[in-house]
Amino acid sequence: MALFGTDGIRGLANGHTLTAEIALDVAVAAAHIMVESSSNKGKRPFAIVGQDSRASGEFLEAAVAAGLASAGVDVVRVGVLPTPAVAYLVGESGADLGVMISASHNPMPDNGIKLFSRGGGKLDDAIEAAIEKRMGEPWVRPTGRNVGRISFDATAADRYLSHLLGSVTTDLQGLKIVVDCANGAASQIAPRAYEKAGATIVAIHHQPDGWNINQDCGSTHLADLQARVIAEKADFGIAHDGDSDRCLAVDATGAVIDGDVIMTILARGFKERGALRDNTIVATVMSNLGFMKAMQAADIKVITTTVGDRYVLEEMLKGNYSLGGEQSGHLIMREFAGTGDGILTALQLAQEVKRTNRSLADLAAAMQRFPQVLINVSNVAKEKLETSEKISSAVAGAEATLADSGRVLLRASGTEPLVRVMVEAASDNLAQEIAASLAAVVKAELEI
Repeated sequence: MALFGTDGIRGLANGHTLTAEIALDVAVAAAHIMVESSSNKGKRPFAIVGQDSRASGEFLEAAVAAGLASAGVDVVRVGVLPTPAVAYLVGESGADLGVMISASHNPMPDNGIKLFSRGGGKLDDAIEAAIEKRMGEPWVRPTGRNVGRISFDATAADRYLSHLLGSVTTDLQGLKIVVDCANGAASQIAPRAYEKAGATIVAIHHQPDGWNINQDCGSTHLADLQARVIAEKADFGIAHDGDSDRCLAVDATGAVIDGDVIMTILARGFKERGALRDNTIVATVMSNLGFMKAMQAADIKVITTTVGDRYVLEEMLKGNYSLGGEQSGHLIMREFAGTGDGILTALQLAQEVKRTNRSLADLAAAMQRFPQVLINVSNVAKEKLETSEKISSAVAGAEATLADSGRVLLRASGTEPLVRVMVEAASDNLAQEIAASLAAVVKAELEI
């Protein structure tokens, strides 16, 4: 089984997938590949290493730093900062490698390792595979003055904050915003960013203790944010995940504004300002049909990719597009960053509210969501999905029933023996009925 998934390495910290030994081994292998590919052989390479607020991040960061330094790489620790901060700092400082210790929105017991290449982009699949292949290999260890040094950069957070504020062209004065920091990496930097941009801020879940990250808070648990927005009579609320690479919102009534709606608002705003390159946005196949129709109505082209922000970015780079994202709230704005950044997304969203002098609910009304039903059919031979004539026939029948008022998507899981059946329709009952029927066909045809 491959160690790297769609977003680095992730699993139970100190469990089978992610131990201090594995973290050290990954760091050594990454260092070897980094040094070998360096164009500047006369200069010692250096890496930026950050972490989210999980207690396990402390020993994993120490292991990564030890592995890199033992392989002759200087390590600059930046402490608890968002994943996009590490990506930015890698590019800004000219670092050869970036490492973020985080499991994003996963529960506290999990953790992960994300790697960034020179410039701050995520490593492609081939390089991750090469790192995994090099793990555990014999190597000549440097000694004396050839070992790496480990230091801490106390200026990193302020430099990232300056970068965020550099994206703001509209003063947010007059806006009252509640921000849920998920007791994660955004806990200090996010409230500061919104406040310095001019908004009045009410911060919740911004006191991490090592154990409470994502615990009934943040982008996966919106109830506290919804209640607080209403209680504070705020204009809207922002929710981040554990490493702050995503952003969801709620309007003044507590209604959820997901990534599709945020993309709708920003795409329309970007187009109005002439900042939407080729009038095109990149999304994934999981974006709601309502988003597709909203973009059609705005005369904006949508290019879809498989699920995963790395694939969104690949398509954006290929076509030189300026905006892309996922329903989950990962948005990429290449004018400002080469990776998803939840704080940056929230600042741009707040600017649209202020610039248009419209409420978030009013802006969100540009997209009408289609009811969506998702059924996971487990314990099936997913590899036979594409070749089953009965499944193909059932899908064709469902699509004929829905016509242009719905859609069907069957997708094999990349990590488990299951097939995801997703149906969108004009009514929830119809979506449920068609999804259940297709799931039954998949189960009958592919059951192991």
